[in-house]
Amino acid sequence: MYIDLVVLIVLLLLVLFFFRRFSSFVYAVAIVDIFLRIVTFIKDNVPVPELQALIGKYCPSSIPAIIGKYSNGIFYTILMWIFVFIYMCFLFYIVRIFIHKKK
Repeated sequence: MYIDLVVLIVLLLLVLFFFRRFSSFVYAVAIVDIFLRIVTFIKDNVPVPELQALIGKYCPSSIPAIIGKYSNGIFYTILMWIFVFIYMCFLFYIVRIFIHKKK
């Protein structure tokens, strides 16, 4: 089932459509990935079997997990490098904000 991939792509396209800036796209990717990682942490550390089953069924663990699920080989490698580049941009934006807030 491609529901997780479709939701991720639609969400990112909406961000691009409404905000039209690369930085907004980078923030959206980072927000979605961090949210998925937090939900996975909750699934792994809260001992409620119903919650674990629900999260395990409907939420992927991260964006790289989605990429790995639907691609392989050189296409997977290219997508993962794009993901790493997006996270490097995110780190740049966060550091820039942190430096400007300090002044």
